[in-house]
Amino acid sequence: MREKYIEQKLIKAVKTAGGLALKFISPGFNGVPDRLLLLPGGIIAFAEIKASGSKPRPLQKRRHEMLRQLGFKVYVIDDESQIGGMLDEIRTT
Repeated sequence: MREKYIEQKLIKAVKTAGGLALKFISPGFNGVPDRLLLLPGGIIAFAEIKASGSKPRPLQKRRHEMLRQLGFKVYVIDDESQIGGMLDEIRTT
C-alpha cells in the first residue's frame, strides 16, 4: 500500500473522530513524525506514515524515542488496518 493512500485514510479517520491530523514539519529538526494528531479532550499523539512493509529510518527512530521519553504517543503506521486500533488506544489511555 502506498504511503499517500494510508495517510489519506488516517486524516479521514481522525477527522471523523472529531480531531485534526496536521502535517508536522520542523525546519532544522529532521526526522520528526509526519502527522501531529490532535483529538478531543486535549489528546496529542504523533504518527509516522510508511508504505506497506517500510520501516522508519534510524534518525526517525531516534526522534520517535525522544518524543516517547517526553511522554507522547508515537505510532508507525504502514497499513490502513492499524488506524482504528491506534485511535482506540489513543482515546483510552
